Amino acid sequence: MAYEDQTSAAVLERMLGNSPPDVDHRPGSVTYDLESPAAIEVSLAYSELDNVLNYGFADTATGEYLDRRASEYGLTRKPSLKASGSVTFAGPAGTVIPAGTVVSTGGDTPVYFVTLGAVTIGGPTTTVLAEAQEGGAAGNVGIGAINTMTGDLVGIVTVTNAVNFSGGVDTESDADLYARYLERAQRPATSGNANQYRQWALEVPGVGSAIVYPIWAGPGTVKVVLLGADKTAPDQSVVDAVQQYIDPTQDGRGEGAAPVGPIVTVQAAVEVPINIAVDCDIEPGYTEDEVREQIETGVTAYLATLAFSDPLVRITRIANVILDVPRVIDYRDLTINGGTGNVLIADGEVAVLGTVTVT
Repeated sequence: MAYEDQTSAAVLERMLGNSPPDVDHRPGSVTYDLESPAAIEVSLAYSELDNVLNYGFADTATGEYLDRRASEYGLTRKPSLKASGSVTFAGPAGTVIPAGTVVSTGGDTPVYFVTLGAVTIGGPTTTVLAEAQEGGAAGNVGIGAINTMTGDLVGIVTVTNAVNFSGGVDTESDADLYARYLERAQRPATSGNANQYRQWALEVPGVGSAIVYPIWAGPGTVKVVLLGADKTAPDQSVVDAVQQYIDPTQDGRGEGAAPVGPIVTVQAAVEVPINIAVDCDIEPGYTEDEVREQIETGVTAYLATLAFSDPLVRITRIANVILDVPRVIDYRDLTINGGTGNVLIADGEVAVLGTVTVT
């Protein structure tokens, strides 16, 4: 039921209509002025009734209200994970870099990282482990992205990262938590069936999807293949976390979530690169690099929709992505992985963007 029509004017009109007819109802009268504030408050109460309905049902609940509905099935929102890697400092020999030193990517929206140990510059450079100050995918920065010192060492020491930072995962979104809620409601998990293994895997931060293979290597064996939150192969740290959660000993002793008996093997999905080459007619004033970046964005989004749900990468869909790029007038000679047909992705594999060549 909607209450949009229960405005303060509508409520006031009803209130005045219920007042004695021989009383002055005109604006400025005592009755009008006394009932107007009450009508405003009543209309505000009506506006909140829609929220009460929305918060009461899982498909329209958000935030803490969705958390409450999910908790009825024993589900909790997966927290964020911090990206980790290492940073390299350069500066005068003997300079001490204390644990907890903060560095960043700089720019208008810097991402901050914290060193996990104390080091002393003994040669031209020294390297130390570090992690993002905050959890989230923003910490997954590329090589050379960390370039800004903070604190007392500014101007004395420089910093960079020679490796990618990885493992950062955002807090589980409302959409993903609701999907797990439906999973729990629609796929009953009992006595260690396949549904239960899948749900155990999905409870670990960083896991976006999972496929379960019962008796994959004979009786008493189970394999769980994972996708990351971005619908590509997850980091090894996520695979290890799922293994530890479900069956840490891998000997069927049931010391994790899994019952006694099955030997569980957890693996990441095998990535299959999708390499694209295409000859494009581009509007004057725009470069091939600009078009390539937009094609990469569109194809990445398309491939994410296929992960563990559709095994066929269709060349026609990729052609549509290319034609949807505003700067592309037309195209020719489109190939994916060197051919002009669709690409079939095997069970347990996931298609990911490889190279995009635009000429």
